Amino acid sequence: MSGVTKATSGDDLEWFRRLDQNLQLADAIDQRHDAAMTVGFARYGAGESNPWTVSYDEALVVTRGRFSVESGGTVTTAAAGEVIYLRAGTDLVYRAVEESEVVYVSHPHWLAATESSPHADRLAEFQPTAS
Repeated sequence: MSGVTKATSGDDLEWFRRLDQNLQLADAIDQRHDAAMTVGFARYGAGESNPWTVSYDEALVVTRGRFSVESGGTVTTAAAGEVIYLRAGTDLVYRAVEESEVVYVSHPHWLAATESSPHADRLAEFQPTAS
């Protein structure tokens, strides 16, 4: 990977869908690119949600819509151009207030961190979308 890399959600990425939801995500830059962090895109239909425990630090940059994270009884909502930061070990629910696209940045790599966490079984909820 060169010193400068650009990615868009329109690139030829491998998208994964959660169960039968209108919820998809794709890593654009990760360990396959010899990067120190993962950068990807998440698309949520209005009202879709995903309970999760982050085993990595993560920043969510909302690029479209309004998106919220609920944790410990507190709901934090961000609109396009705003950022939500999550610390490793946080139990939460990701939720799209309206149709949303979010750029996620995680360190260390979210997939490797989740695979080695007590929550690794949750990864089975995501399957590749049909090409």
